[in-house]
Amino acid sequence: MKPNDDVRHEVAKAYEKAVTRPAAGSCCCCGPVQKGAVVGSAGYRPEELGTLPADAVVNSFGCGNPVVMAGIGPGEVVLDLGAGAGIDLFLAAQRVGPTGRVIGVDMTPAMIAKARANIAAGGYTNVEVREGIIEDMPVKSETVDWVISNCVINLSPEKHRVFAEIARVLKPGGRMMVSDIVAKDLPADVRADRALFTSCVAGAISEEEYLDGLHKAGLIDATVRERLLYDADQLTAFFQGEDGEGSCCGGPAVSTPTIKAAAERVVGKVWSAKFFARKPK
Repeated sequence: MKPNDDVRHEVAKAYEKAVTRPAAGSCCCCGPVQKGAVVGSAGYRPEELGTLPADAVVNSFGCGNPVVMAGIGPGEVVLDLGAGAGIDLFLAAQRVGPTGRVIGVDMTPAMIAKARANIAAGGYTNVEVREGIIEDMPVKSETVDWVISNCVINLSPEKHRVFAEIARVLKPGGRMMVSDIVAKDLPADVRADRALFTSCVAGAISEEEYLDGLHKAGLIDATVRERLLYDADQLTAFFQGEDGEGSCCGGPAVSTPTIKAAAERVVGKVWSAKFFARKPK
């Protein structure tokens, strides 16, 4: 297996494990409990989550709501990279309405199955999911008005290919709004830790590299629209991994002193950011 394919295999395996484990702590919360490490600060309002299939909410692993800041309108076509169980697919579907269309791409069969079950459960007729990798998307060129993504591109071992694919599938004048993890000046041992790659930390690049990659792909007006700097508790949850056992109500995972110490070493060096860019007309 090639090194990049090996990374993708490990990522898919980690998220398959995460999506198939039970949600923690549902006994003490009102409504479905999300499994992701920092969902409490990801920008989803309880009232909008209440309109979605519960399973899509539970199996959300994002770092920020990309739909809330995107100007998605009726009749548009939206593409979600690494769509997972569908939380952002369904929020986008509400915005595009019956005349629009939302497409999700994911490489993990378990996630695809979850998303399709949630599409059926929610009765969505304007949403579909396709199996594939985001470095080579099963989507025709210049057919998409918006590309969105939520804490996924950092997991790609070939980010330049992802940026090129975004530029390819967007219509002239099309836009992207992506929430992702970024990192700067991480210790070498953190960068080299494969487990921390699947936890969205070790594979993250800096804001500067992200923006440069978008520009090199031919996109313009690339900017950071919002940032959320993580504290030690939130970083501990990331280091524990998406398949770790979280505390009740989606709080940080119970950690060992070693994990806490590692998290404290990177405080101020890891955060989530919302990136906007557009394709020239």
